[in-house]
Amino acid sequence: MAGSALEALLVGFGAIPGAWLRLKTVNHFEPMVPKKHWGTFVVNVIACFGLGLVLALVQSCSANPRLAMLIGVGFFGSLSTFSTFAVELLNELRSGRPFVSLVLALTSIVFGLCAAGAGYGLGSYA
Repeated sequence: MAGSALEALLVGFGAIPGAWLRLKTVNHFEPMVPKKHWGTFVVNVIACFGLGLVLALVQSCSANPRLAMLIGVGFFGSLSTFSTFAVELLNELRSGRPFVSLVLALTSIVFGLCAAGAGYGLGSYA
């Protein structure tokens, strides 16, 4: 099988459980938090940690790069969702809550970067 076809299959196989877990997690948090966007925030931060971890493992442990395609791009890529994040920011802005939108944007970026760094740091010790 050609490399690009195999990579596409790996991404697809990883994406199915990642998208399913995102849906379940966001819907689970919805009744507990005042806005659905905090569930999206949680899955995005978890995905940042996971992507950092996978990247470090592939780089430092000579792990199979196909692991990055299956777990990193496929699973964690579909677990996180930039488009939903952007729409949720837009909804807050359109609802007249620019401060909430700003807080959500900044905390998502800061926590995402910290989580990716923590995952990368942990994976570098492996």
